[in-house]
Amino acid sequence: MSSHIVTPGPYRATKLWNEVAKLFRAGMHLKKHRQHFRVYMNCFTASAAVDWLHELLKNNSNFGPEVTRQQTIQLLKKFLKNHVIEDVKGRWGMEDLEDNSQLYRFPSTSPLKPVPNRAPVLRKKSISMMDRESFFKFRGSKKFDKEILENVDPEAQESPVGSPSSETEHCRELTEDDIQVIWKNVTLTHLQKLVGSGSLEDVLDPAQVNPKFIVYNMTKVNKHGVVSLEDKTDDLPHWVLSAMKCLANWPKYDSNQPSYPGFERDVFKTVSDYFYSLSQPLLTQQYYELFVNILGLLQPSQERVAIEGLQLCTLLLPPASRRKLQLLLRMISRMSQNVDMPRLHDVIGTRTLLVQTFSRCVLSCEEVDDLDELLATRLLSFLMDHHQEVLQVPVYLHKAVEDHISYLKSLTTHPGSGVAMPTYSFCRQISTQEFEEQKLSVSQTALADLLESLIKDKTMSVKEKKKKLKLFQKEYPDIYSRRFPTTESEAQLFADKPKIKPPMLLSIKKAKTFSIQN
Repeated sequence: MSSHIVTPGPYRATKLWNEVAKLFRAGMHLKKHRQHFRVYMNCFTASAAVDWLHELLKNNSNFGPEVTRQQTIQLLKKFLKNHVIEDVKGRWGMEDLEDNSQLYRFPSTSPLKPVPNRAPVLRKKSISMMDRESFFKFRGSKKFDKEILENVDPEAQESPVGSPSSETEHCRELTEDDIQVIWKNVTLTHLQKLVGSGSLEDVLDPAQVNPKFIVYNMTKVNKHGVVSLEDKTDDLPHWVLSAMKCLANWPKYDSNQPSYPGFERDVFKTVSDYFYSLSQPLLTQQYYELFVNILGLLQPSQERVAIEGLQLCTLLLPPASRRKLQLLLRMISRMSQNVDMPRLHDVIGTRTLLVQTFSRCVLSCEEVDDLDELLATRLLSFLMDHHQEVLQVPVYLHKAVEDHISYLKSLTTHPGSGVAMPTYSFCRQISTQEFEEQKLSVSQTALADLLESLIKDKTMSVKEKKKKLKLFQKEYPDIYSRRFPTTESEAQLFADKPKIKPPMLLSIKKAKTFSIQN
């Protein structure tokens, strides 16, 4: 059966459920069966359903080849509980399906779950700050200030825009808090480019993103790229680290440790029990929808995009969670590739066992989700194969932040170009169309005003003005090209340089002509 990719967006897990249910209902072969001296039409056995659905999931790019037969049985149990299927006597609601010859059929009712239909809500002004043209607002644009105040709760307005206190607030040096906000905005902007504007706003609330975590995860790392914690109370216990090192470096382990048949299985159980005891999955429940949407980028042609998306998403994690994730992935990756590792299960292979064991420790939903296990398996399998790239510090992000900070600092040195970081305040809900129009008009007007102030500044030297205009052109090429549509219009700005008078040129030419003739 052919399937389509469920693209990133809100309620992706529900959409995936509906996709699988529709494919299963449309493709499962129905026929006549005899059981207990009775004939049942248009039904199928549980084992036949497991066979068919297992093949579907393994070949479906939304899930991948890591799906096991046991996971397929678990999904069929959920199908029975949610009335996607029923037994031939019309019973459903329980999860008592087994891999046997019991007969089942499709009910006449729709098996699809309802997908909530809600428009994006402008929760805070920070949502509209997520494109690079609106990281900050500049003094001198009264229209910009007016449009900002239209969405502010009237009771929260303490002073008019033109008051001295407002002027002081707008014209200031960048603080440490400002720099952290820049880190947050640059990170979310890059992430937005990957998953799309509408998709990100529906699965991630920027107010929940802690910029301190991003800065820490980018800067506090050891030579292997693993986060180093200043507060050791949040780190893995010593006995867990020792057990993980033992498994990662098998058979080179500490000679002081005991050695007996099945020792490696006991060590593995020690590690798995610890991760199961954690109160939160390593990717945290608040980012569940975000990571489920990143799964939508896992096809072969989108592999690089998925890696970059996971790079950025894992930077949002608390440093302690990111460190645990890094160490866990390093361990299971080595174990899955170690040919000397004894079998940890009598039936299941090492890689499959590792994915099944730790998938729910990495990704799970706060509320019970029927596709949790399959989605977590898909994600952990990809992380195992690409953990070195995913969990390395993205150099391009560091450079983008540094360039942006340097640009803002260069503006603060020029009188009349005071910089203010975005302020977050109460806003009324507006439509998507209004939001897009306001976002474009407000940010572009402010930047156009800034460009005009640079052009008209007569106190600035020509060299410095050219340098600042070049920086502006690099950051905002669209706005710059609207102001200077041709090279001639740009050259006209510096056209009033002192020139040699025409008579002088004529006299020089005459002199040269006379000397040649002589």
